[in-house]
Amino acid sequence: MEKISEDVYKKIDNNVYNAEGDIWWQSTNILHLLKTSINPWRVGYSGNIIKSLGIDPNGKTALEVGSGGGILTEEISKMGFSTTGIDPSEQSLITARNHAALSGLSIKYDKGTGEELPYGDKSFDCVFCCDVLEHVRDLPKVISEISRVLKTNGIFFYDTLNRTFISKLVAIKIWQEWNRWAFMPPNLHVWKMFIKPSEIKTLLTENNFEWKEHHGSKPNVSIPKMLGFLRKRVKGEWTYADLGKQFWLVESKDMNILYAGYAIKK
Repeated sequence: MEKISEDVYKKIDNNVYNAEGDIWWQSTNILHLLKTSINPWRVGYSGNIIKSLGIDPNGKTALEVGSGGGILTEEISKMGFSTTGIDPSEQSLITARNHAALSGLSIKYDKGTGEELPYGDKSFDCVFCCDVLEHVRDLPKVISEISRVLKTNGIFFYDTLNRTFISKLVAIKIWQEWNRWAFMPPNLHVWKMFIKPSEIKTLLTENNFEWKEHHGSKPNVSIPKMLGFLRKRVKGEWTYADLGKQFWLVESKDMNILYAGYAIKK
């Protein structure tokens, strides 16, 4: 893959993360679903890999690239890592710092982008980049920077959206565009910026990683039931909090929409 063209990149609305106030932890907001519906899957996946590799996070350093309001960052910290988060949105960083303080968690938050990580070579034992790679302007540069700041034998955990017909139908049309069911802001994701598993594997290989595996996800309910849940929210019968109590992702071999993976720095 190459750097995203300006014509494609200008279609994505990354400015949504700069909204004032806490848009991350309030149950009335769409981003709350990251905590209730997405985190259990992605945290469970990375946690299982860490255990299977016999890694003790205590005394180890971890970086989350694209940390937003800290929803995943706090889970990384709770694993035992000495944790740093980096994000380009000052407003999101304010939310993350405030919530970490309220939670009694010692997390360092910095402002910056994945294309230019302000850290020395081989600074971290683990890097996490989840639901972010499909938002960046220069994906090859981000992968290069993550490789640079990872220690030898360090682990890179990621998840992203696959560029398939199914992902266009579900993640773009149903979740964003079709008003009968949409629960995400328009242009939160752009389908042409989604990443095929083969593409991320190639980038990892080119940047001194040993790719290990990919693992898929699926809704915990059938598609018709999911549509019914989304319709309830649109009609005002359910809030985002209600949706989060009934709808979440579970592990699957299906990688047509959202998939996770990991690689080890050589």
